[in-house]
Amino acid sequence: MRTCRGCKTKYEPVRPLQTTCSIPCALTLVRTKQDKLQRKINREAKQRLKTRSQWLREAQAAFNAFIRYRDTDLPCISCGDFTPMTRGGDYDCGHYRSIGANPELRFHEQNANKQCKRCNSHLSGNIANYRVGLLLKYGPEIVAEIEGPHEVKKYSIEDLKTIKADYKARLKPLGRRIV
Repeated sequence: MRTCRGCKTKYEPVRPLQTTCSIPCALTLVRTKQDKLQRKINREAKQRLKTRSQWLREAQAAFNAFIRYRDTDLPCISCGDFTPMTRGGDYDCGHYRSIGANPELRFHEQNANKQCKRCNSHLSGNIANYRVGLLLKYGPEIVAEIEGPHEVKKYSIEDLKTIKADYKARLKPLGRRIV
């Protein structure tokens, strides 16, 4: 007796390589395999059609998720508050030097820290207090490095794929998923 791959019932095979109990089960099994293959082809095609900005958005989302998880047990770097609900909701990944002004610091881990939505959005980063928080957390050398000059970086699609995969891999053992 064997188990049918289509309907999972027990059957007596008629031919030596028979894997299903009947022709309808065989057709269902073939259609299922074709559907899986077609989904895989479609998924790969979508990946090939993504623009650089889409890859940048996904890499940034992975980086931000990592930073928020890394700083889970820490308060907001600007105001020191532990309760995000009193400050406008959940936490963000706030950048000391903004992404628009310094795109080369977009994925710099010391430049990005957990920040409450109130400080990040409503107070435009609360930069003066953010700097004080950075000095306490990392020291003056790191703050000077962040504030100093940087080489302009233009991320290629391959760079962004690598960054996204790296931060997703760093979150995976922790049981976290990036949406």
